[in-house]
Amino acid sequence: MSVRDFRDLVAWQLADALRWEVIQFTSEGPASRDFRFRDDIRASAGSAPANIAEGFGRFRPRPFAQFLEYAKASLEETQDHLLEAKDRALIDAKLFSRLWNLAKAAERATTNLLLSKLRQTREERKQPRGASARTRPPRTKSGPRPR
Repeated sequence: MSVRDFRDLVAWQLADALRWEVIQFTSEGPASRDFRFRDDIRASAGSAPANIAEGFGRFRPRPFAQFLEYAKASLEETQDHLLEAKDRALIDAKLFSRLWNLAKAAERATTNLLLSKLRQTREERKQPRGASARTRPPRTKSGPRPR
């Protein structure tokens, strides 16, 4: 399967699922009444898929990787909010476990995509601008490059 749209990315799909699960979780019960907590966890959970989508639209691997770093950080922040919810008894153990596992899966997928983009960035740097490495003659120490 080829990736034609950010919605095809597994990292985005998992982050998006987490976003909607967090919205559902904070729509009822004690978490819905703690407005600051609700807004913070919704913001961090919503930021991850948004950054993955924005990075996808950047065309080059390095800018995409930068947005994947932001998404990964947002997923970590969401995990921190989940721990807070657990400690403050805003979430039951079963729901915590489900959301935690989803957050970790989204983080793993985002990290794998990030590492892939960083590898592409390193490969790009090895290629001279404007030509592939095979079409340019190598530079020599003994004199100017042949023309």
